[in-house]
Parts: sequence; C-alpha cells; structure tokens
Amino acid sequence: MDMDTLLSFNWSLMTPEFVILAAAVVLSILDLLMPKEIGRRVLGWFVFVSVLLSLVMVIGLNGAEPGSILYDTFVLDAFAKAFKIVLLIGAALVLLLAIDHRPAGGMKPYQGEFFYLFLTALLGGMIMTSSADLITLFVGLELLSVSSYILAGMRKHSIKSTEAAMKYVVNGGISTAIVLFAMSYLYGLSGTTNLYELSNQFAIETNAQYQYIAGLSFFILLVGLSFKLATVPFHMWAPDVYEGAPTPVTAFVSIVSKAAGFALLIRVAVTVFMTATMDSIGFLSIFTANDHYIAVLAGITMLVGNIIALRQRSLKRMLAYSSIGHAGYLLAAVAAFGQYTIEALWFYLIAYVFMVAGALAIVQYVGGDGEEDDIYTVAGLYKQAPGLAISMTIFLLSLAGIPLTAGFIGKLNIFVSFFAKEDGNYILAAIMLIATIISYVFYFNVMVHMYARPGQERRERPVSLPMGLAIGLCVAGTLALGIFPSILLEFFQGNFADMMNLLR
Repeated sequence: MDMDTLLSFNWSLMTPEFVILAAAVVLSILDLLMPKEIGRRVLGWFVFVSVLLSLVMVIGLNGAEPGSILYDTFVLDAFAKAFKIVLLIGAALVLLLAIDHRPAGGMKPYQGEFFYLFLTALLGGMIMTSSADLITLFVGLELLSVSSYILAGMRKHSIKSTEAAMKYVVNGGISTAIVLFAMSYLYGLSGTTNLYELSNQFAIETNAQYQYIAGLSFFILLVGLSFKLATVPFHMWAPDVYEGAPTPVTAFVSIVSKAAGFALLIRVAVTVFMTATMDSIGFLSIFTANDHYIAVLAGITMLVGNIIALRQRSLKRMLAYSSIGHAGYLLAAVAAFGQYTIEALWFYLIAYVFMVAGALAIVQYVGGDGEEDDIYTVAGLYKQAPGLAISMTIFLLSLAGIPLTAGFIGKLNIFVSFFAKEDGNYILAAIMLIATIISYVFYFNVMVHMYARPGQERRERPVSLPMGLAIGLCVAGTLALGIFPSILLEFFQGNFADMMNLLR
C-alpha cells in the first residue's frame, strides 16, 4: 500500500479510536515521566475525559453516511456507532470506580499501567464493533482479551486475584483457539476473510458438503464466543474472575467485555450466517436452521445462572451468576432474532451498564480497602447510610426487572421480541419468566440484609467525588430509562434505524 492510497482513506471514520489510542500513548509517557511520589489518580481523570471526548466523537458521527476504509476491513455503520456508545458509557462509569478504588496492603493505588491497559482493552472492543473482516475482528478480540487478563491480576499480592487471572488466561486461551479454528474453516471455504464477501459467496452456494462445513464453523464459533459471553456450560471462569479481580475490573469484564462480545456475535451471525444457505433452493439460512440450538443454550444459561446465584454469600459471586443469567436473556433475544432484536439488545445493554456499574460501586464502597464482599457487609446499611441503601435497592430492583426501572423495560423489550415473529418463542418466553422470578429471591435477600438485619459497626468514610458521581449517574440512568424509555428508543430510531444494513 503506497502513501497516496493510505492518505486517500477517510480516516475521520476512526476518530473515536484515534482519541483512545492517543490517550493511551500520552498516558504511558506521562506515567513514565511523572515522579513516583505523585499519585496516579490524576491519570484516571485524564482517561475519563478522553473517554468522554471519544463518546462525543461517536455521537457527532451519527449524521455521517455509513462508510468503510482499509478495503472494507473497518466499517462505520449504524451498528458500530450504536455499540460504541454502549462501550464508552460503560467505560466512563467503570473509570469512576477505578479512580475511587484504594487497594489494601499498602500497595500503590492508581498505578498508571491500570489505566492504559484499560484503554487498550476498550480500544479492542471498539475495533470489534467496526470490524468487517475476520482478521480485524480477531485483532480487536485479542486486544480486549489480553488486556483484560492482566487487569484481572492487578492485585499482585492477592491469591484470589492471581487465581482469577490464571483461570481467565486459561479459559480465554481455549476460547481464542476455538474462535480461530472456526475462522480458519470460513477462510478455507471461501478464500477470503471479508465478512461481506463471505456473505455473498455463502448465499449462492448449494453444495451440500460445503454447507455442512459452513454449518460446522457456525457451531464452533458459537462455542468459542460462549466462553467470552460466560454462557452455560462455558461459564466456569466467570465467578472466580468476578470475585478475585479488583472491583473496577469486575465491572469492566461484566459490562464492556460482555457488550463487545455480543456485538461480535451479532456482527458475524447476521452478516455471514443469516444469508448462508442451508438447503438447495436458498430459502433456509444456517442461522435460521440452527436458532433452536441457541435457544436451548440461552434457556439453560438463564436457569442455571439464577439458580446457582441463590446459594452465593459473596456479593460479587452472586452478581457473577446474575450476569450469567443476564447473558442468557440477551442470547435468548439473539435466538429469536427479528426486526426489533438489535434495538431490544441495545436498550438492554445500556440499562445493564447503569444497574451493574451502580451495584458494584456500592459493593466497592461497603467492602472498603479489604475488598470484602460477603452479603453480611451490607447488613444494616440503611441505618448507617440510607442514601446508599436506597441506591442499591434501585439497582437490585432494576436487575430483577421490577416496573419503573430500566431493567423492566429492557426485559419487556426482549420479551416482546419473542412474539415479533410469526412462530413466537413461547417456551423461551416462559423460561425467561421463570428465571426472572427465581432471581427475585437473591436480589430481595440482599435488600432484607440492608433493611432488616443488624449490621456491624463499620468505619465511616465519606463518599468520594468519583464514587458519588458514579452512583448518582447510575441511579439517574436506571430511573430515567425506566420511567421515560422513549428517550432512548426515539434516539435509537432517529439515529440507527438503518441497522439492518448489516445485511447489505
């Protein structure tokens, strides 16, 4: 590629990514040059402003026409812009938790490497949402994954953190190998790594053996991504990683990594397998022919995640299994893919960002420097800090799907999407209802401890600016989206209505 060709590309499409990349480079230099006695908290605020600037850039590109650069390997369409908004909002909230976080054991908090690893992981997720090529998809996935492995082990002197990082690396490595194996099949069949070229070629192929291998690659890819999404039975790593990692990293894995994983799954499934033929006349696609397998995986994930959460005494492990259950809800929407599915998924992920980030912020505050997260640590919270108890109640009610919260509208949208197709997914809808009712038990159990159980005397510490800002934004977002959901839905319709251009 010569310089003239390189300069001919419309690089403005990558402006949000350039902001994050520049911030990571500047941050690494600043961390190297700053005296050791100066705390690194200021670097966190620099990263926070950079993420907000990138978010502004994404929103500013909403009026731009869909385009691509680097020979269609990077695309900026409605899908990419919508999911980048989710990633950047989630990243901004997680950063507020990271700035407030104070590790125990006398270790230096706010070490600079945390923040630029955070930025590289976020950059990987953003690349995943815009990738229209298997190679760039894989690069983005690995940039997100490898950075997350290191972040999970940031508490170097903690056995739990070391164990979490090790399990994350092993399971993540297996997942990566499986995803790469599936991609090798796709390339071997078509001779191309471009998703749209794959789609065009698979759409006209009627050879039975060719279709069989394409279908096999779909299943292998689904298994590999299921590790990333922590769906049952590929969820084994999630509870240990959520419990052992620092709370801001737990929030990052639960929010940003999960949203990026679903963006990758939808991008590949819709672009390639929604048009890949499974019969000789081209009426049945690989995705449509096998969506019931995804439905089974989603049903098991919803039930197992919520049932095992009933027995957890650790708040972070409980939220880990709750997150597995929520992954099941999202996967159920993918299984029942229809006209309103992406809109329902996008709204649910935005709601999920606010309620999970808020809940983990309360867990971080109550646990203190020692990262204690037993359910008894919130006992008597209402008497000692009524504002925090009420905030935690709002987040738990939203996670449970109680009316007037964002979680209720999110679940309602997914539930309605089950019946948007002519052959409604009644069994999947019933399983979702059962799983939601089961979740009431462990969510309300936490509320019982906050309001009705006597608590131990805890060392009072004021709510810091970043912690108060994070909790306030999450409460406002959870209630606003629950009471006025049309704000977000109209924004989606006004800016991302051409989402189905994924099938161009």
